[in-house]
Amino acid sequence: MVEQQITLTRGGIYLAKLNPAKSGEVGKIRPVVVLNSQEILNANPPVIFICPLSSQSQPEFNALHFELSVRDNLKVKSYALVEHCRSITIGRIINPRVAQVTLHELNNILHKLQVLIGV
Repeated sequence: MVEQQITLTRGGIYLAKLNPAKSGEVGKIRPVVVLNSQEILNANPPVIFICPLSSQSQPEFNALHFELSVRDNLKVKSYALVEHCRSITIGRIINPRVAQVTLHELNNILHKLQVLIGV
């Protein structure tokens, strides 16, 4: 069976299969924001870097979570869970794109990632 090639966009929100999850990792099928540069995505990498979304957040994670409003096919207010950013294979992505974050929102997520890693 030939795998269908997926064209991704930076800041695109897609559903992804994140199971199997280990320990405290987020799992199941959930929306994720693609964080790779568009230049890398255009080269069709086998692995991409994503930030999972959740409909829930805790106040103690305010420094790392970023709220995203409802839009397009993202039907509930969601939170980018920056502490759960990770690489996944492109085969975990479910097409089509659900929604798109704005440049301002993407920059906020990336800033929180910098806070997480101490840059």
